[in-house]
Amino acid sequence: MPSYVITGVSKGLGWEFMDQLSSDPNNTVVGIIRNKPPTAERVANELADRKNITLLQADLTNYDATKKAAEDAGRILGGKLDTLIANAGYVPQFDAYDGIGTLGAKPEELTQEFWKVVNINVLANIHLYNLFLPLIFKGNDKKVICISSAQGDPDWAKDYEIDVAALYSASKAAMNMITSKFHAQYKKDGILFMGICPGMVDVGHFSSATPEQMEGLQGMLKRFSVYSPNFKGPDTPHDSIKAVMKVVNNSTVEKDGGAFLSHFGNKQWI
Repeated sequence: MPSYVITGVSKGLGWEFMDQLSSDPNNTVVGIIRNKPPTAERVANELADRKNITLLQADLTNYDATKKAAEDAGRILGGKLDTLIANAGYVPQFDAYDGIGTLGAKPEELTQEFWKVVNINVLANIHLYNLFLPLIFKGNDKKVICISSAQGDPDWAKDYEIDVAALYSASKAAMNMITSKFHAQYKKDGILFMGICPGMVDVGHFSSATPEQMEGLQGMLKRFSVYSPNFKGPDTPHDSIKAVMKVVNNSTVEKDGGAFLSHFGNKQWI
């Protein structure tokens, strides 16, 4: 039975991963969330027939909590894990609509947000990888997947003047490198580490935007259309995760180890 551990399953892409993967009764799915009761209630209401889902509670910025989640997952999965999906992350609103120069006018908030996004999006995942590696070593597929973002591609930002989300982008670029470093160390052991961008997905990140912010967002979407003439707007979570899992299932250590790819399996981000 293929086994999966997914972080951040309370909503958005994480919930969609859990929903799609658990739809196959042959899969065993462990979801990790910070606050278990609301997600457990949602599972009971929407996925009541899925007996192959187990939820574990852990704030991934708490090393001891993540360690306990790894230990609990090990007991649930019989000491081995096929695929770890590092999906949980922090998308700050602080830098979502302004360039880094503008953000510099708020140095204290800039400093706080920088360390928060790095702690959640980078350091917590380093600990996650290390703590779950003993289970991955004993798994069959041996895959560690980081859900990344095109915002972490410096060439894309440069060529298409994507000046917003600087802190978030920096955290994703850092995590892409961390994933490559894990690959460099563990390729010899047959473990696949790779980052995948799920595309632009409608998960409600811009629902509270002001009219001025929405105007800026429309400008960015126009640049996206220049980059990809076929771009018609954000994907649904269902379509995005279906595409991501196709990339995951077709990936190999030799072909994709250490890579940062899109949900198309290449460098076409949207």
